[in-house]
Amino acid sequence: MYEIKEENIALMPRERLLINGAEYLSEQELLSILLRTGTKDLSVGQLSHEVLETFETLDLLKKATIEELQTIKGIGKAKAIEIKAMIELGKRVQLSVPQKFGSVVSSEGLGKMLINDLGDLLQEHLVGLYLDTKNKIIRKKVIFIGTVNSSTANPREILHFAVKYMATSIIVAHNHPSGDSKPSKNDKEFTNKIIEACDIMGINFLDHIVVGKNGYYSFRENNLI
Repeated sequence: MYEIKEENIALMPRERLLINGAEYLSEQELLSILLRTGTKDLSVGQLSHEVLETFETLDLLKKATIEELQTIKGIGKAKAIEIKAMIELGKRVQLSVPQKFGSVVSSEGLGKMLINDLGDLLQEHLVGLYLDTKNKIIRKKVIFIGTVNSSTANPREILHFAVKYMATSIIVAHNHPSGDSKPSKNDKEFTNKIIEACDIMGINFLDHIVVGKNGYYSFRENNLI
């Protein structure tokens, strides 16, 4: 994160957000970004100031109706609707909770789940499962769609999301549209590349599961990891 520097104070809010981060902007600056434009008589910064002065606190602004917002000079119906939508989205973000995917207990249980998810797909999908220290799935992410091999699906992409989600362990899985879950030579080469990359990054690579129409193949169950 960049530190706020004196020469950045005069920058427009969008530029300040890019350089310093949203958390360093004032309420007036954040509202200015959302309103985008001012009026013939008021700059967007002045208009934002008027809104915040009128409602005095963010709690009062949160409760304001579209009609009340429109009493402010320069706030028409369109801008009032945008403000209400922004407030409602903020409320929903605040109330949201991370999606829960459950825990990985065994390769067999996970394999059966993945057959339901991937078994009928007509294209190969490479999926990353990112886990915490208790083997709870933090995130399930489609990494790549297409033929999975060591040249097109790079382990770097898989590990990028492991770092992003602060995962301690990962599992990868992909389907074979042919319906046969037997791993190919490319699958084995790809698995070895992931093993090497995870060793370097200090991330536990738990399994690579290949999914067919009615079955799965676990590299861990077959002692290849």
